[in-house]
Amino acid sequence: MPRLSFWFEFASTYSYLSALRIEAMAAEKGVAIDWHPFLLGPIFHAQGWETSPFNIYPAKGRYMVRDIERIAAARGLTFRMPEPFPQNGLLAARLATLGARDGWVAPFTRAVYTAEFAEGRDISDETVLAALLAGIGVDPAAAFAAAGSAEIKERLRAETATAERLGIFGAPSFVTADGELYWGDDRLEAALAHTVTTPRPS
Repeated sequence: MPRLSFWFEFASTYSYLSALRIEAMAAEKGVAIDWHPFLLGPIFHAQGWETSPFNIYPAKGRYMVRDIERIAAARGLTFRMPEPFPQNGLLAARLATLGARDGWVAPFTRAVYTAEFAEGRDISDETVLAALLAGIGVDPAAAFAAAGSAEIKERLRAETATAERLGIFGAPSFVTADGELYWGDDRLEAALAHTVTTPRPS
């Protein structure tokens, strides 16, 4: 089965849109999805940014909110901009990294994005995350302990370094097996099309 790598950041509004549709779309194409949580903060800092470009450029931020509202409405989704923005997603990213290792990254990621951008909840709050973990059948205490381990912290750092090496500068990003990079929820269709039409490496 051909595979597509999905790189996402929990502060990313457009990643919310992709996370809620990527598996169904990929299944229709016969494509497997590899979920890659990473952190945009170090990548932004390397460019001299201390926060989201949607905060640095207010007009762009206002446009983004309205754009997401339109897209969400067309797809039957709810969108609620959380306060503050961007949210602190470090713990959620570590938990997602654990989930990628242990097989529950997809439902956890969807739950986090729904809590954050459909319900406006604080995803840095351990109580919120514990409820999301329990909701997908993962023991919160065990997950928090594992997510705080040196192994998981290093995995997340390594994933972020790999994202930089791949040339990823924003989220969501999709990377095909032959190294093609597609950025943005509106490029998901193109990334899937490329994945199914490109011969897989032998």
